[in-house]
Amino acid sequence: MKIKLELFGSSKDFSDKNHLELEVQEKASVDDLRNEIINYLNKNFKGNETFIKIVKSSAFCSENNEIISDNYKITKDQKIGIIPPIG
Repeated sequence: MKIKLELFGSSKDFSDKNHLELEVQEKASVDDLRNEIINYLNKNFKGNETFIKIVKSSAFCSENNEIISDNYKITKDQKIGIIPPIG
């Protein structure tokens, strides 16, 4: 499935666009998506530790602007936002 990951705050440094497009397996969880983002960062930013810490500590929100947990199942192509901690 295709996920359009909307980037907010410090995660905007992950791309020159305001989003990333990632592929995840059917019925993947947000935790699986988090791992896909880390794989992307390892490949494109040589494992930038700061970026990886941002992903590990971020919250995610659905296309309905609701915070979703790590065990939330992704069942269709959709937009998901990554919301890094502030401060």
